[in-house]
Amino acid sequence: MIESFGQQALISMLVHLFIFGITFWSLQSIQLDKLLKKNRVAQGRLLYILLTIAIGSAVSRFLLDYYLWSQSLPVFFE
Repeated sequence: MIESFGQQALISMLVHLFIFGITFWSLQSIQLDKLLKKNRVAQGRLLYILLTIAIGSAVSRFLLDYYLWSQSLPVFFE
């Protein structure tokens, strides 16, 4: 039982990191620099990071929930 919690934690961490990477990569296509004030490079980078965390967390949480639901579905049909 404890082993399954460890595996679940590892899967969750890997999914979050993978989705964060994809989200950061996809956000690079948006030209936020045109929306930001000049000479605000550090704040713009922080905005990219915060958007990556916000979007990536929502997407990875959805994927992990969907995975857990699919694992629980056979119990419903017993």
